[in-house]
Amino acid sequence: MSVTESEPAAAAPVPETPRRGLEWLTTNVRADLLSGLVVALALIPEAISFSIIAGVDPKVGLYASFSIAIVISIAGGRSGMISAATGAMALVVVQLVADHGVGHLFAATILAGILQIVFGALGVGELMRFVPRSVMVGFVNALAILIFLAQVPHITLSDGDQSQLGMNLLFIALGLAIIYGLPRLTTAVPSPLVAIVVLSAIAMSGGLELPTVGDMGELPSALPWVALPDVPFTLETLRIIAPYAFTLALVGLLESLLTATLLDDLTDTDSDKNLEARGQGIANVVTGFFGGMAGCAMIGQSIINFRSGGRGRLSTLASGVFLLILIMALGSLVARIPMAALVAVMIMVSVGTFDWRSVAPKTLRTTPRPESLIMVATVVTTILTHNLAYGVGVGVVFAVIAFARQVSEVVKVTSVLDPDNTERLYAVHGELFFASTNKLVHEFHYDQVKVDRVEIDCSNARIWDTSAVAALDAVVAKFAERGIEAHLVGLNPHAQRLHDKTTGTLSAH
Repeated sequence: MSVTESEPAAAAPVPETPRRGLEWLTTNVRADLLSGLVVALALIPEAISFSIIAGVDPKVGLYASFSIAIVISIAGGRSGMISAATGAMALVVVQLVADHGVGHLFAATILAGILQIVFGALGVGELMRFVPRSVMVGFVNALAILIFLAQVPHITLSDGDQSQLGMNLLFIALGLAIIYGLPRLTTAVPSPLVAIVVLSAIAMSGGLELPTVGDMGELPSALPWVALPDVPFTLETLRIIAPYAFTLALVGLLESLLTATLLDDLTDTDSDKNLEARGQGIANVVTGFFGGMAGCAMIGQSIINFRSGGRGRLSTLASGVFLLILIMALGSLVARIPMAALVAVMIMVSVGTFDWRSVAPKTLRTTPRPESLIMVATVVTTILTHNLAYGVGVGVVFAVIAFARQVSEVVKVTSVLDPDNTERLYAVHGELFFASTNKLVHEFHYDQVKVDRVEIDCSNARIWDTSAVAALDAVVAKFAERGIEAHLVGLNPHAQRLHDKTTGTLSAH
């Protein structure tokens, strides 16, 4: 992907830092703590925004963000990945909250976590290898665009005082200058953190009236308590929350596992996707009991963490702990941070996330057209629906169709006449399944055969399903209609068993 660092690439992915033990508490400590602080500052306005989207009090998103980050740092399978309340999860529960209230939201969060634990135990993380690269590129590009679009109201002050627009744009430009310019001088401190501190100091000392974090919503002043959701424990409640919980579980796992895969690529390390799925589930169960909404991995915040030097679980833990400290002990100070500072950070994330090489003219000329169309379909669907899960789903469906068409085109049938002119020998090559069977049937020239016997050799073909069996039976039948005896030879054991079991019982249509 596009987010890279000037580090030598490893020859192959290496295992990440072990989860058990205390090694991750003593490795890369300084960078992990500083990057965790940057992430915590960026999490506050986003958590508040996602709470507003879901129709709940801002504290619900903030409670979710610090509790999920803390739990996943211990229970997850991908170090350096940030998980918290997200917009995709908030969109799922809008109607649930509107119709039934926050009690049902907490119950759905707990049930979604339980489902994710079950999915992790069943090994759904292994399914990530079926998501093609073109869909991954589309996922990353769409997310970059959504991140930028989310900043547009804060850039243009469409809902604020337009007289502040010039100063707001100046602050954003200054923030970007610090973020991109400081690393040329020193990398001792993450440049996004410096940008936030400098811009906040200027705004506070100068008494400038700019939109602040506090304008997004009131920060909580007390810690959450563990409690059961305030809902009736009945089958009717289960009927209400089950569809939302199932959707939350799937959307959360999809975004989390895709983000983990991206970080695997960026860091040249491997991660345990099934452990991550279970970890996400545990985090959501805990969050539901603490009065938080469901969450999952955040690719934007994860890349902020990566770009700021965070690599270990300590960075994830630090983001949750710092978030808790910031909203509890330093809430009044944090509320005065200008949104322009955080917008500059998010613009950096958007630019760094987008895979610019994927849209370069040279790449578009050399990349197979179906792969480019899959990437575009993923991006367009995601932007139109503002839902990454829909975009990835459409991309995977398009990829499956493209793959099926491509494989179906490689079926080939050749033939020769034996030296005695008594038998024609056919050789079938390729993958025989539902998408290629129609082509297979029409590869034989039945009326041109002038001998009484044909032999169809399938040694170089693989039979995948009953559609292939039905097609071969149809070929034999077409020869029989013309008084020609046809025999199948060269079937491998699997194909022979499938053919013996189903031949004669299937319709050719």
